[in-house]
Amino acid sequence: MRVYLSIVDETEEARVALRFAARRAAKTSGVVHLLALVPRQSFNAFGGIQATIEEEARDRAEVLANSAAGELMYESGKMPQIAVRVGDAKTVVSEYLAEHPEVAALVLGTAAEGPPGPLVSHFTGQVGSLHCPLIIVPGHLSPEEIDKLS
Repeated sequence: MRVYLSIVDETEEARVALRFAARRAAKTSGVVHLLALVPRQSFNAFGGIQATIEEEARDRAEVLANSAAGELMYESGKMPQIAVRVGDAKTVVSEYLAEHPEVAALVLGTAAEGPPGPLVSHFTGQVGSLHCPLIIVPGHLSPEEIDKLS
């Protein structure tokens, strides 16, 4: 079974990549793994306040991932695997790929304009060391164009 890894966050790039991954999975009898990223907080507040801030960020990521999972379930009838991880995005994605050799492709979307985004920039430079193909979906594509491509 093909496994497509898609990163979940609040960006349009993530929505584009998720749509492509979902369509590819449906057409190849595959599944989607959703990875929601929670960045480490760059400041240190008092212990209780810091813990509350981190908990709220994790809750937002879980809500995003569950919302995306619901859409995927509606579209394909298959429930994706969901993971929520805290840390630097590049490191977390690399660790997830190392832990999950069954991932057949990492699917990332680019920004519609300007630089492609930090994950795309990082992983295009690392593509030779990935154990799976990297699929980059242009951020300016419409849902219909994504459907045609996938």
